[in-house]
Amino acid sequence: MIHHLSFAVIDLGRSAAFYDAVLETLGYRRVWEDSSFIGYGLHPGEDIFALKLRPEHHAVPGDGFHVAFVAPSREAVLCFHAAALAHHGGEDNGGAGLHPEYGPDYFASFVIDPDGYRIEAVITDSTSV
Repeated sequence: MIHHLSFAVIDLGRSAAFYDAVLETLGYRRVWEDSSFIGYGLHPGEDIFALKLRPEHHAVPGDGFHVAFVAPSREAVLCFHAAALAHHGGEDNGGAGLHPEYGPDYFASFVIDPDGYRIEAVITDSTSV
């Protein structure tokens, strides 16, 4: 349904360092960039998620909005959480692990990025480790 999504960020370098670290844990990488834009995805030139430098027009959606990235394993979810807290201003927003309030196999990590966006890594496959 969604082709791609982008976040407006205040400091592209800081945000890129954060997202390079957290998205790498899920198998995503930079696939396109210029001086005001960085795109992440799986294949060159095909960004799914992007950062756009917008220091004067930066506004983060309020509580209730978040983006959930698909994780390949539960281990990747835990690595995503650890990387988010270790790099450039990420904050915990609900921990990492099994979240049965969302389903019996809902394994996720909830964090806030350096600009204040709520992001998540999630897998719902109970056979994944």
